Amino acid sequence: MKFQVLDIIPHLKNPLTGEIVSPSERLSQVMETARRAEELGFDSFSVGERHAGEFISSSPTTVLAAIAAVTSHIRLQSGVTVLSVLDPVRVAEDYATIDQLSAGRLELVIGKGNEVLQYPLFGLSLDDQWELLAEKYGLLHRLWREEGVTWEGRFRPALTDPTTTTPRPFAGAPRVWHGSATSLTSAALAAQYGDPLFTANAIQPRENYKVLIDHYREEYARHGHDPRFAYLGSGSGAGGVFLADTTQEAKAQFGPVYEALTAHRNVPGNNSPYRDIDHAVAEGPALVGSPEQVVDKILSYHELYGHDLQSISLPTTLPFDQQLDLLERFATEVIPAVRAAAPTTLWEEADPYGGRPAVAGAHEPDAAARITELNDQHRSQHAFVS
Repeated sequence: MKFQVLDIIPHLKNPLTGEIVSPSERLSQVMETARRAEELGFDSFSVGERHAGEFISSSPTTVLAAIAAVTSHIRLQSGVTVLSVLDPVRVAEDYATIDQLSAGRLELVIGKGNEVLQYPLFGLSLDDQWELLAEKYGLLHRLWREEGVTWEGRFRPALTDPTTTTPRPFAGAPRVWHGSATSLTSAALAAQYGDPLFTANAIQPRENYKVLIDHYREEYARHGHDPRFAYLGSGSGAGGVFLADTTQEAKAQFGPVYEALTAHRNVPGNNSPYRDIDHAVAEGPALVGSPEQVVDKILSYHELYGHDLQSISLPTTLPFDQQLDLLERFATEVIPAVRAAAPTTLWEEADPYGGRPAVAGAHEPDAAARITELNDQHRSQHAFVS
């Protein structure tokens, strides 16, 4: 299994002490966490995007570009790019710039977002969120793969003149994942394009997410894509990772913070049913406990989901030194055991994006083109066998 650190950059008071860092310090913490995650051997670092609520992640491209400058090899992801409210031309330009700055380390994760207030903020209707996502991804998909694009749709002005966005990505189109939390629609869109899926696995019972995952895999096969590349990522529950020598100690130390934050969160449709720490640890997706308990929980979810990428988030209201200690302990006491028990080809030699980028330049072999070639071979073989 591969491992990601996700920060959607919440800017919250510690619910027990009332302490809160400045926006500048909070953003500096994101940078340092990414740098430290790379040192500790995490595979990717992801920055969220929110345009409402207690977050300061409204400009993830700026943050990812800054992280690119202080890291050298960790993959950079978004979590998620709220494509439904954005202009695909601008998304193509901004993220290709990050891809160039990071020498090809970018992978986008797109979605419609789970914050309803952002739609009126951008003059859009929540009723159109799924149609917005599908149309805008269709254009983004072309802009990263084609030059001289002309296009017409419902939600943005037509591209009547042949359009080539610049800069071009570092070495062919970056991989795009699709975030999935509550609806079959995102899973179906990912499957249609043969893209990987990222299940939020945040607040609902895991059986709810399994429905979306199963639908994704069924649709992926129906569209004729090679099942080897139906990669799946999974979140780690709202609240953040917390480790201690024993699970009882972890619950005693982190439980009051978790429960206070959960009680404070009052977003209809986005509230965890796991209101106390015992319930969250026993039945929810929260990764709270001893290292052994957390290893067992990740592997139990892997048995159900078959995921390739595990995302974790730190409890960002805690003192920053404590957050970094948790990050190191997770890297040294959890990751090795899970990697050994749950191998994956994601970002390895068998993954067409695993070596991205071998060489810079759009004229070089494109991982996306290689996947298309392998999918064509898969469909031909499947048809022959049938």
